Amino acid sequence: VENLISIFILKSVKRFSVKTLHTWDAKPAAAIALQTQLSRRVIRKACIQPDEIVTVAGVDTAYRQKVACAAVVVFSLADLKVMQEVVAAHPAKFPYIPGLLAFREGPVILEALSRLKTAPDVLMLDGQGIAHPRRFGLASHIGLLTDIPAIGCAKTRLIGNYQEPQRAKGSTADLTDAGETIGAVVRTRTGVKPVFVSIGHRMDLKACI
Repeated sequence: VENLISIFILKSVKRFSVKTLHTWDAKPAAAIALQTQLSRRVIRKACIQPDEIVTVAGVDTAYRQKVACAAVVVFSLADLKVMQEVVAAHPAKFPYIPGLLAFREGPVILEALSRLKTAPDVLMLDGQGIAHPRRFGLASHIGLLTDIPAIGCAKTRLIGNYQEPQRAKGSTADLTDAGETIGAVVRTRTGVKPVFVSIGHRMDLKACI
């Protein structure tokens, strides 16, 4: 992936392609404007119910010097068995700017996703969904481009206010900004730090949690 988003269609997979909506070489000001524009296309309702989900793909990116390395692990939700693992590496051409992570990591994530043999039912990305100043974080961006239901699951808060959830596993608290609920603070295990969950695309908050 260089400037234009590559279009890839896995013939053996339904619902898996990438929309060509923009180039990745935007300057920060143009990237911000693009996020505002594309945020209007995010679908904030569940297009798949939790009991219909068979496979989930976890997506994360790490860095070695100036090279971004994306990993995608697809597992079956019923037994947590790993079904596919793919990686991709790509020079990180966009600078690190809070709120514009998709322009830094999007190309390499899409490259990794293109190597999957089968598309997952849901993407879970290490980043924000609509819990973002322009309601269009990494999970919303990748979800919109692939049209796969997507969840943002971040380790830290980017924006919003919340009360600390109870310490027990499964405890949640609303994450709000300007009077709007933009996500949930979720305790996945008793006593551990919570994660910040938000709608990416084609999901509602209850289904994300």
